[in-house]
Amino acid sequence: MPEVRSTGGARIRYDDVGEGEPTLLFIPGWCTRREVFASLVPLCSARHRVLCVDLRGHGESEPGEGDFDSGTVLEDLKAVVEASGAKQVVPVTVSHAGFWGLELRRELGAERVPQLVLLDWIVTEPPPPFLATLRGLMSERWGRTRDALFKEWTRGVEHEDVLRVIHEDMLEFSEEMWARAAREIAAAYAREGAPLRALAGLNPPTPTLHLYAQPDAHEYLETQVAFGVRHPWFHVMKLPAVSHLPSLEVPELVAAGIQALVSGRRTAVQTGDLSTPG
Repeated sequence: MPEVRSTGGARIRYDDVGEGEPTLLFIPGWCTRREVFASLVPLCSARHRVLCVDLRGHGESEPGEGDFDSGTVLEDLKAVVEASGAKQVVPVTVSHAGFWGLELRRELGAERVPQLVLLDWIVTEPPPPFLATLRGLMSERWGRTRDALFKEWTRGVEHEDVLRVIHEDMLEFSEEMWARAAREIAAAYAREGAPLRALAGLNPPTPTLHLYAQPDAHEYLETQVAFGVRHPWFHVMKLPAVSHLPSLEVPELVAAGIQALVSGRRTAVQTGDLSTPG
């Protein structure tokens, strides 16, 4: 497995498969491993080079010495990109890893990062119950708060891979990592506000696709469609899935959406549900 030495000497490990530009950079969220992309990698690597990273202190990547933050992870991701020699990278980010996608676009520029793909992210202002959950993860109630999250994330879910990731992989992460994740996610929302607003601030605009399944509320989709009308470079597709991990539940649809964005071609994607391009 390829690896790169990053800040503090930590070894950051990643998969490097497939060929074809632009390179897709798969970035998991906090307290998940690169296995969340296991079903998506073979589909996308048939057309593109794919770099699939384990975050610092996650999976097979080392934590380094002492505490670390989102800035450290960003440096790790930049080190992977540089070591790969990729000319162009399209970040494909799970949930709040979208903040790293934004920062990569800002720091590497529009020519190096021509597009962004976001998977199942809160792209509006974070709702108060979500912020309360983050506070709970940073308190002595962290275990109960995490378990309540797991219960919410698995409600109605029957997909075995999704259940395994939540009940086994995510369960392995320590109190320290869950608290760190909550701290960094809260800080990112405090700094950026709604991700849609942060995306609108990119100059030049960056073609962006948000693929998500949850929440199921019509208002959430409506807000994004309205944003896409005002900003034609933004596209949203609501997927026919019940979990927060569409990359595992409906990987073929996610792969088709990614290919439509990076190819610049209009592609009919049959979801069996509501699919709304911006």
